[in-house]
Amino acid sequence: MDVMKKAFAFLFAAVFCASCSNFLDIRPEGTTTAISLDHTKAENIFKPVSAAYAEIRSYSSHSFPYIGCLEITSDNADKGSTPEDGASTKQLDEFKYDAANELVTAQWTGWYNIVSAANNAIEQMKLFQEELNKDEDKAVAAQCVGDAKFIRAYAYFRLVTMFGNIPIIDRMMSSEELASQPQAAPEKVWELIESDLDVAISLLPDKWSKTYLGRATKYSAMALKAKAHLYQGEWNEAAKQCDAIIASGLYHLLPNFRDVFSIDQENGPESLFEIQSSDLGKASGDEAFNTYAYVQGPRNNTPSNMQGWGFCTPSESLIKFFEQRGETVRAATTFLYSGSTTPEGDKISSDCPNPIYNGKVYTPSSYNDWSNNGYGYDYNIRIIRYSDVLLMFAEAMARGASAAELKSGYTAQSALDEVRARVQLAPVEATVESILDERRAELALEEDRFMDLIRTGKAAEVLGPLGFVEGKHNLFPIPSTQLQLNPNLQQNPKY
Repeated sequence: MDVMKKAFAFLFAAVFCASCSNFLDIRPEGTTTAISLDHTKAENIFKPVSAAYAEIRSYSSHSFPYIGCLEITSDNADKGSTPEDGASTKQLDEFKYDAANELVTAQWTGWYNIVSAANNAIEQMKLFQEELNKDEDKAVAAQCVGDAKFIRAYAYFRLVTMFGNIPIIDRMMSSEELASQPQAAPEKVWELIESDLDVAISLLPDKWSKTYLGRATKYSAMALKAKAHLYQGEWNEAAKQCDAIIASGLYHLLPNFRDVFSIDQENGPESLFEIQSSDLGKASGDEAFNTYAYVQGPRNNTPSNMQGWGFCTPSESLIKFFEQRGETVRAATTFLYSGSTTPEGDKISSDCPNPIYNGKVYTPSSYNDWSNNGYGYDYNIRIIRYSDVLLMFAEAMARGASAAELKSGYTAQSALDEVRARVQLAPVEATVESILDERRAELALEEDRFMDLIRTGKAAEVLGPLGFVEGKHNLFPIPSTQLQLNPNLQQNPKY
């Protein structure tokens, strides 16, 4: 694994506990207690931003709760594990969850904790710019605002798509303010997201040196902005952002689909944003890893560093979808079968309780060195990939976006063809339906499918037989704990 990745992951770990662990009981989503910083010292500038990045790696935001809410709810995945394990996850799988579901609650608090850490970083950067004497140091602090704005926009993107009407917390607030903050309409949240991303685009560089590999860039912000516009049906703006990324020439698809999810290709030319995770090359000590891959690892496999909790297993629906499309290349990476041996030489026992696991999070045993297991601790979570950008562009164009101001020379057809050619599939006509099918195949088990079904109005048709109720499950419930803390919050319909 790249040494610089380890170094950057450690930057996230080093100040995380000091800067982002003290949350007030009243409303944890807005109350980061900042570490005491000397704002006259340039070496302290990145610490609050580092803490915000570290919060993204939390269990609540990007591990078991994230997978349960945004993947197991889809037709691509089943609960997995054993029948008696994961009652809250089973509720999500069967659309029987309510406002007390612990995973839904964890998502709410996890995303708002990220908002809190980003707000803290923004306010700390103001203090650095006031106290620092050198112009170059002031410029670094200004650039760090770009990181924090991107991080906040990303958290609010998740919150508004999951919960709809939500409080906007755009500064550090007292517990009294937080406990009375009203919900904002989604349009207002989208305005904040777009404004934050415009600032991030203006401040962040095209790319970072290896020292900061994995840090958000201008094009990370553009890709998230494209996704925000896509969710709002703003096709011209979505296409414009994707076109700029394509025209930059900084990104390309890796020839081998399996390499996309390998540790060696993390933060590579197909990645626009990843959640950094690393065991730092140690067997114990500082924990800079996320358990996203671990909770999906083969259950009861041997040796111990090749097993996990076994949740989020590919569904029969997804398997049949791949078979009907003649998918072989992507299937070989997406599906990890019990009783098989991986190309890297790891055996998956036929005694594992599930016949199939998520192959995209597979990590070879040679990387799994942490003393208490280590499966997937070095696995970065892929949040936005270049193939996603190509498919967002193709969809926006197929839905009628104008080509007048575009510079890349791409069309919906050429973008779709590029994604399919990589996995040895012949071209098909670039219709909205074929592009959405391509999204399902390309991004399977990457927490996109459920929200894609909702935003395109297909959730009731596809998920209805699984228990989805139109007008209810389009949004998750506001957690009951939050309703108790803030009497101004109103529950989403039908909960």
